Amino acid sequence: MPTQQAHWMHQLYKGLWWNSIFMCSSFDKGSKKYRTRSQGHPWSLYFSLHFYSESRQETNLEAGGAPPEGEERESWDSKLQFLLATVGYAVGLGNVWRFPYLAQKNGGGAFLIPYFVMLTFLGLPLFYLELAVGQRIRKGSLGAWHQVSPKLGGVGVASAVVSFVVALYYNTVIAWCLYYLFQSFQSPLPWSDCPHAIGVVDNETILSQECERAGPTQYFWYRDTLQITQDLSDPGSFNWKIAGCMAVAWVLIYVCIMKGIVASGKVVYVTAVFPYLVLLFFFCRGVTLRGMSDGITHLFTPRWEKLEDPVVWLEAGTQIFFSLGLAFGGLIAFGSYNPVNNNCLKDAILVSITNCFTSLLAAVVVFSILGFKAHETHDRCLIERNATAAAILEEESGATWDDLQNILGKKNITLPVCDIQEELQKSAAGTGLAFIIFTEAINQFPFPPLWAILFFLMLFTLGADSQFGTLEGVISSLIDLKVFPDLRKEAISGIVCFVCMVISLIFCHGAGNYIFQLFDAFAGNIPLLVIGLFECIGISYIYGIKRFASDVELMCGSRPSLYWLVCWKVISPVLMVTILTASLVKMVLEGSTYLAWEPSLGESIDKQWPGWAWGFALLLVSLGIIWIPLVPFAGLFGFQLLAEEPPGWFPEKELRSVQDVTPQRFTALERALLCLSVSTESLKSTDDELGSRSADGGQIPNNSSSAALIPQPKNTLRVSSARSSGVHTRVINSLKPSAKSPRRESNDLQTGDSKSLPRAKSESHKKREKNRNSM
Repeated sequence: MPTQQAHWMHQLYKGLWWNSIFMCSSFDKGSKKYRTRSQGHPWSLYFSLHFYSESRQETNLEAGGAPPEGEERESWDSKLQFLLATVGYAVGLGNVWRFPYLAQKNGGGAFLIPYFVMLTFLGLPLFYLELAVGQRIRKGSLGAWHQVSPKLGGVGVASAVVSFVVALYYNTVIAWCLYYLFQSFQSPLPWSDCPHAIGVVDNETILSQECERAGPTQYFWYRDTLQITQDLSDPGSFNWKIAGCMAVAWVLIYVCIMKGIVASGKVVYVTAVFPYLVLLFFFCRGVTLRGMSDGITHLFTPRWEKLEDPVVWLEAGTQIFFSLGLAFGGLIAFGSYNPVNNNCLKDAILVSITNCFTSLLAAVVVFSILGFKAHETHDRCLIERNATAAAILEEESGATWDDLQNILGKKNITLPVCDIQEELQKSAAGTGLAFIIFTEAINQFPFPPLWAILFFLMLFTLGADSQFGTLEGVISSLIDLKVFPDLRKEAISGIVCFVCMVISLIFCHGAGNYIFQLFDAFAGNIPLLVIGLFECIGISYIYGIKRFASDVELMCGSRPSLYWLVCWKVISPVLMVTILTASLVKMVLEGSTYLAWEPSLGESIDKQWPGWAWGFALLLVSLGIIWIPLVPFAGLFGFQLLAEEPPGWFPEKELRSVQDVTPQRFTALERALLCLSVSTESLKSTDDELGSRSADGGQIPNNSSSAALIPQPKNTLRVSSARSSGVHTRVINSLKPSAKSPRRESNDLQTGDSKSLPRAKSESHKKREKNRNSM
């Protein structure tokens, strides 16, 4: 036994020496000392534990014992890969085709005030919270919230269900983009002109008249692409073209995620970067177009009176919440693949700012092109107006332009009104912007097919990136649940994609676009707000804000500031309740409609949802949020819907050593704002608290405790496994024995007591400095 302990000690010192190398930043020649970073490299902790844990494993095998069991967790190949994947997930189609419309509609430049207020107090805090929860618990959304508290297990299930439902109709947009992309490889573009009368003359004549009323781009979208009917109750014929594109879209998504977004992560280097390249191309093109300044001025001219409208604040909060991809579970899964001491605060700020910058860039690009389109339309209107006026004057012999108004009044003729500002007001959101207005503008570019290919490739990559994160929330939850324990991740991903592809065929018929609008209006909005609300409530009031602050300090090296704590506990929940209540009140008072195509008018009109559609909408909403109360209530009656899973790997005591966490107390101001009782407890968990918690059977303690998130068995040696940068390591993460143990010093080493690590690290530093000074 002493020989084994000496071997373990040697391996531990070896690992700490490598850790000190990573901690070392530079050598100061003046003081002849090495400057060290305040926080170690994210992978420096790995070297502190690798040799020690491997030696323990080898000793167990030599003694005839079985290899220790542990939970493997994938990890990102690099920090850049994680950032690109997260940016790609957060930046989606809504940044391009919804934010510009909302900004123009809700006050122009004045809309940026509620937008950034909602980002500061709602979007960013919740983004930070989800990354921190995933990084701390090392599981997907479902397993993470069940580990926080069995009462919150339904939150993880709800996230997975909503992600699954949203993935169904979100991939429909990708299928539409693929169809337009395939059609772009021809000149002239098929939506540049109305179809010619070929075949049955009468039928083609009717279609041509409808196209003349609607315009070629609108006609191509509704009639050729969607093969749309006039009502939700009329499904029409099956759309085989879109169904084929849907199958191709799901196959491409599966190929990208079949081994998980981490294992197949190289794809994000393309899907996350390519949209920015295309946006830059369109930006360079847009700022050179005639009318660009009118479009951008129209976008950002502030209309301050709009700030008095509560709907503006409601839409700003809704846009922030959904553009960042909050409450889907994807961010928690992404965070769980990070190193345990990664600074998730910096990641949250960087990704959120990038998301907002992308929205602003997309708005400038869109309205610079819409300004060009408005000028082109205005010029054609003037030509048509002058030609009509000249024809009227020719009919009246001897009439001059001064007599035109009198002649128009006598004949009751109205000339078309040509107004650039009115044309700029005709912006649209969603599919109307992408597939109608923007395609019409592309028709007026030189080499239209080239710009069409770039534009729809950009939309495809934007949608695919967000789809990766959405499906990752579903797949990681299935893996945590061990629904298919004997299947590899490739097979589980294939099953999910195949089931989604079959169900998404409901969007591939004449009324498919109306079903899409129904899903888009109800499947995600209300359920995601409820899930986000319960995430904040769960961390702040069930788990405890002090304990969560301690966990974040353990990982990042510093405690979250008062701003974050107040947002998590008070401000963000209040904002979500306000948005949720305002949305429901608005829906009750104003009702909800969908855009239906009217061939006789050549445009879309608002129609009320039929009664059965309201029932289906209620089902969509209930399907997402019913799990939040169902899981804990089932547990009260002895039905465990979620099986207990072992906690993820987390070297708590080693992190305390490396991060050099010191006890801190809440100030009087913090206690007052957070409604905390006066206490002398520090944010740092003590060994006695850990031991007392494990004595309670591993249950989550009350809110006054500052113990760590994941409980561990008492006096047991737990060996877990983790994979960092593709290297599989086995790491000790156990509790130290009782203080009454007669062999305290030897047990400290065997159980990984944090007190031994700083002393070994100090000796390693002294030895290395002595050798260098003697040189």
